[in-house]
Amino acid sequence: MAASASLLALVAAIVLSMTTRINVGVVSIALAWLVGQYVAGLPASTIVGGFPSNLFLTLAGITLLFSAAETNGTLERLAGRAAALARGDARRLPVVFFAIACVISAVGPGAISSVALVAPLAMVMAARAGVSPFLTALMVTNGANAGNLSPVSAVGVIANTAMAGAGLPGHEGVVWFANFAASGLVALAAYLVLGGWKRPVEADTAPAAAPASQRSAAPGHPPAAGRDLSLSGRQRLTLLVVLAWIAGVVVFGLHLGLSAFAAGAILIALRAADEREAIRRVPWGVLIMVSGVTVLVALLDETGGMELFSSLLSRLATPETVNGVMAFVTGAISLYSSTSGVVLPAFLPTVPSVLEQLGGGDPLALSLSINIGASLVDVSPLSTLGALCVAAVPDGAEATSLFRQLLAWGLVMAPAGAVVAMALAPVLAW
Repeated sequence: MAASASLLALVAAIVLSMTTRINVGVVSIALAWLVGQYVAGLPASTIVGGFPSNLFLTLAGITLLFSAAETNGTLERLAGRAAALARGDARRLPVVFFAIACVISAVGPGAISSVALVAPLAMVMAARAGVSPFLTALMVTNGANAGNLSPVSAVGVIANTAMAGAGLPGHEGVVWFANFAASGLVALAAYLVLGGWKRPVEADTAPAAAPASQRSAAPGHPPAAGRDLSLSGRQRLTLLVVLAWIAGVVVFGLHLGLSAFAAGAILIALRAADEREAIRRVPWGVLIMVSGVTVLVALLDETGGMELFSSLLSRLATPETVNGVMAFVTGAISLYSSTSGVVLPAFLPTVPSVLEQLGGGDPLALSLSINIGASLVDVSPLSTLGALCVAAVPDGAEATSLFRQLLAWGLVMAPAGAVVAMALAPVLAW
C-alpha cells in the first residue's frame, strides 16, 4: 500500500511538472509528508532526513557565486570578447556561439544562465552576418548543454550526486564527456544540414549592443555587449576569484558548495558584486524543485516504491534496448518538464533496480543514456533554453517561426536521443 501510494505521488508530481507552472518541489515535499506520515506511518524526522542538505548547499553556493559574476557584467563582457574570435568570417560564428555557451555553462552557471547571457548577443550578431536564427539557437543551446554536466556546474552536481546515491560515484569525467559528445554531434549535424558552412566569408560579425529590452537593469551593469570590451577592475577581480575557486576544487579537492560560498563572500566583501542583487538572482525556485523531488524519491526508497517504479520501467525494455528506451522516455518527459529538477533526480536513482529487474545491463551506460536523452530535447521552446532563444528574437514573425522550428527539432530529439544513447553510452561506459 505505502509503496503504491508513494509511486502514485511521484507520478502525480511528474504530471504536474509537465502540465502546470507550479513548482513541483513544493508539491513533492507536501506529498512526501502526507504519504509518508499518514499512509506509510513514518515519523516526520524520517521524511525530513530525505532532504539533500549537501546538494542544496552545493547548488546554492555555486549559483550565488555566478550570480555575483553576472551582476557586475563579468560573464557578459567575457562572452563579448570571445565573440570577436569570428574575425569577420560568418562561417565561424555558429562555432563560436557553441564554444562560448559551452565554456560559460561548464565553469559553473549551467545551461540556463549560459543561454540567457549568450542568446541576445548571438541573435544580434547572427542577424547582421546573415546567419539564421534557427541555426544560431541550435548552436547556443547545444553548446550550453555540452558544458552543462561538468563536475563544477550546478546540473553536473545534481547528476553526479544522484549517480553516487545509486552506487555510481567517481564518474564525473565520463558524465561530462558523454553529454559533450552527444550535444557536439547534434550541433555538428545542425551546422552541416542547415548550411552554416555556406555563409559568405566576409560579414559584419563585430559584437553589437543588444536592444535596450535585453539589457540587465542591475545597477552598474554594463551593456550586454559593446565595442569597448575591456574588463573593469571589479570584473578582473571577479575573474581572478572564479579561476582561483575552480583551481581549488580541481587541484586541491575543496568542497564545491562551501568553497563557492567563500568565493562569493570575498566578492561581496570587496564590493566587486552587489550582495542584494546576487542573492536575488539565485534560482531559489530551481533549488526547491530539485530538493523537493529528492525528498519524494527518498520516500520511495524508504517505502519500497522505488522497486515498484523500477519494475514498471523494466517492462518497457530488454537488457539490449534499455539504454535507448530510457533515453527516449526521459527525453519525452523532459520536453515538458525540468531536466535538472525532475528527470535526473527521479530517474537516475532507479538505475540499479531497473537493471536488477532486467537481469543485466551496464549501470553507467544506462545513467549516461538518461543524461543524454533528457538533455538533447532541451532545445524545445517548451523548455527554458529554447524559450530564451525565442525571446531574444525581436521580430515577432521571426520569433513565431523560430518557435515552430525549435519545437519540431525538440520532438525529433526524443527518438534521436535514444539512437545516440544506444550508440554512444556503451562505448563511453566501457
